[in-house]
Order: sequence, then structure tokens, then C-alpha cells
Amino acid sequence: MKRNSLKQLFRFVTLQVILTSITIIYFDNFLIRFDYGFDIIIRNLLEDRGRFYRFIPYEYIKIDFFLALFVFVFLIILTSSKEYSYVNEFDFAINKKIYNEFLSIFLLWTSSFFVFLQIFRFTEVSRQFLIPFVFLIPILLTLLRNSEILSSVLGRSITDENYITFNIDKNSIFRNLRIMKFRKILADFDTDVENNYEQITHHIETLNKKNNINLIVLNFEKKFTIKNDFENYLLNLNKKILFITNDPVSFNSKFIYREQIVNNKYLTYVNNDIQYGSRYIVKRIIDIIVSIFALILLFPLFLFVYSYLLVVDGRPVIIKQNRVGLHGKPFNMYKYRTMKNDSHTERDSLEEFNTHSGPLFKIDDDPRLLKGAKKLRRWSLDELPQFINVLKGDMSVVGPRPLFVEDSENFNREYLRRLNVLPGITGLLQINERNTDDFDVWFKYDLQYLENWSIWLDLEIILKTPFSLFKKDIQGK
Repeated sequence: MKRNSLKQLFRFVTLQVILTSITIIYFDNFLIRFDYGFDIIIRNLLEDRGRFYRFIPYEYIKIDFFLALFVFVFLIILTSSKEYSYVNEFDFAINKKIYNEFLSIFLLWTSSFFVFLQIFRFTEVSRQFLIPFVFLIPILLTLLRNSEILSSVLGRSITDENYITFNIDKNSIFRNLRIMKFRKILADFDTDVENNYEQITHHIETLNKKNNINLIVLNFEKKFTIKNDFENYLLNLNKKILFITNDPVSFNSKFIYREQIVNNKYLTYVNNDIQYGSRYIVKRIIDIIVSIFALILLFPLFLFVYSYLLVVDGRPVIIKQNRVGLHGKPFNMYKYRTMKNDSHTERDSLEEFNTHSGPLFKIDDDPRLLKGAKKLRRWSLDELPQFINVLKGDMSVVGPRPLFVEDSENFNREYLRRLNVLPGITGLLQINERNTDDFDVWFKYDLQYLENWSIWLDLEIILKTPFSLFKKDIQGK
């Protein structure tokens, strides 16, 4: 309960700072367009202070103070109402559209703001700029209401996520829970859960290699203690796990989870999705900023590489390759074509020359390479178009390198864990042992990144990447 209260307090303070800053900036630059307008409003406030609120010291009779006070009162009203409460994933979905959420916030904000202007006699307000302002704040509040909406705007929509169930009846009322209602059902399984952990693991492993799985729902009818090996397996999946039980779940290890009683059942929710919610939002904002900066700064280099490859071997200069993304979701990765057309079809015939271990494929002095392509690869210039993938949300600036779909089918249980974070242009491997032919070394750095991921680690890798390109011991071939 204390943790939830601190979370709500942090949310309130954050909204107060954001809304107050926007309101003051907009007010000073657009709503009051002339200096005499500020003088008239201050004169009205001083006059009313002498008549109605003498308890307020003169030093606080400032426009910014009254605007901040208004935002504070408005947020108290808003956050205490049902219209802006936290989104509870255990609520039963009623298919409420974003438009309806926006409308309720818009009406409350508009009426409150107009009442504020009237009561405190903010008479010199531009009607021309007032209209867009009354829409601006409600739109912002709607986006900030929960991380799902903002995540969707930034590229990760809850409606694109999949879930699988074990022992959940197709007509079960729990399928209407928000956590399942807005996700897509991938598969339903019926099994004796208490005695068939291996069978559950098998089903998950089989689907996980070929599909995008985000949520696993397990229905346990009897009171039980989850086996330690199976508990560790579920935690290491780095996905969302929902238990539906008659009694509280007894775990062997300590970790953060959420428990709530719904319809006389215990719902226990473990969210071990590494890059989700606010963490995903912050990462995506950094990715977008870095990508835009890189595309602008490196545009001459983009143009040079494009022109060179066009002259050497014609079109297409930029190709699409089917790769595996976050949680196994396939996407088209952009790349400068440094090999002959359709070179990927020759892969099987050249398998005996493969110098990489595991699912990787690389040949020294590859005969499929175009003239001068080896130098482009040495400096990773062939990967520049992937900043477009980052903007689209398929990739991140930092993360494990994305591999081909057929490669992921050869992954074992441990290797599959690398799919639980966004694939990236650079990563720990690139700044340490970029030129290694051993996939176990790849996975070592991928696992290290996965288990220690933070925004600060991403920033550290981004800063070190340009310098790593000049280190002879890790330069590409």
C-alpha cells in the first residue's frame, strides 16, 4: 500500500510540474500578447486581494502563482475522480474508447479553466489562442493517463501483443479482463497443470520459437506450491505471467508480484517484461532523439554510401531482410546491399565455409561481397539505414543484433532469452568483441545486457560505440 501511495504521489507531482510549466509558458507567450494585458490582470488580482483574500501575501500576487494554484486544485479534482484513476489490468474491459476518455477530461479541464479565468478576472486573454489551449492539455493528460497509450504512440501497442492460456475455459469471464481482452489469443491448452510442468514448458518453447508471445495465463484449480525449477523457468522467460488460482500462490524465491482477488479467485501477476511501460517509453524517447540526430548529422555519409553502391552494382541499394524482433516479432530490417542480388539464397551451398559457431553465418573473404563492401562493413556503414528501423520502433539504438527468422528456430531455451529486449544497432558485443566468430560470446554479452539493462547502460554503450570503431582489436573484417 505504501508503494502504491508513493507511486500516486510521484504521478501527481510529475503532472503538476508538466502542466504548470506548459500553462505558464503558453500563457506568457500566447494567451497574453501585450504588456498592458499583464498589468491589467495584476491590477485585478491586487484589487481582489484587498477585498477577498487578504491572507495571501503581496509577494504571491503573481500570475504564475495563480496559474500553478489552479493546476494544483484541478489535479486534485481530476485524480480523485474515476475518470482519471489508474488503469487496472484486472478490471473487466468495457471497450471504452480513447475518445470517451479524452472527452471527459476535456469537459472537466475546459469548465474548470473558464471558471478560473472568470473568478480571478483574467480578462485580457486572447480568444484566438485560447481555443487550441483547451484542447492541448486534455490531449496531453489522455496520453499520460497510462503507459499503454503512450507506448502505443511510440510503437508498442497492447493490441499487437499475444497471449496463450492453460486450462482457461473459452467462455470464462476472466477472458474479459483488460489484461487479456485487448491482446490477441495465440493458443489455448488444456493440461493437468499440477503434474505436467514439462508439457507446459514444451508448449511454451514450441510457440516461443515461431511466435510473438507476451503473456502466459495459467489456471491452477488446486492449492499448490509451484516447483522451484518451473518457477525459475517462468521468471527467465522475461514475459508477463498471470496465475489464476483458488488460493494464494506460494513462491520459492522473493520477487515483486501483484495479487488481487477477482470473482473469488486469486489473480497473481508477475511482470518480468524487461522493456515495458515507463521503461519502454523512456528508451523509445532516447532512441527517437538519437536516431533523428544521427540521420541529420550523418546524412552526407548516407548519401555517399548510397551513391557508391548505386554505381558499383545498381539497384536496389537498400534492401529489406526478415529479422526477429522483440519477443520474437518478425520485422523487415533495412540495410545497404553489400552483396550480389539474392545472395542469401546461396547460403546453404556455402555452409561448409561458415566460420561462425551456433546459428550465425559468416564467411571470411565471402565471394558474394561487392567491390569495396568489406571496408563499408568494417566501419558498419552498411547498417546506417537501421536508424529508420529505430524510428519505426522495430529496433533500438542499443540491443542484441537481430538475426534471421530461421536462425531463431535453432535457439535453445537460453538463447531465446535474447529476444526479450529490443534488437539494436550496437551493444555490449560491438564495444567489446565485435569481430568474434563465436556465438557463445555473442550470447554472453546479450545475456549480460539483458540481466543488467538500464537506461544508463544504454547511454554508456551509445557513448562508447564511436570510439570502439577505431579499436583495431574489435574492428570488423
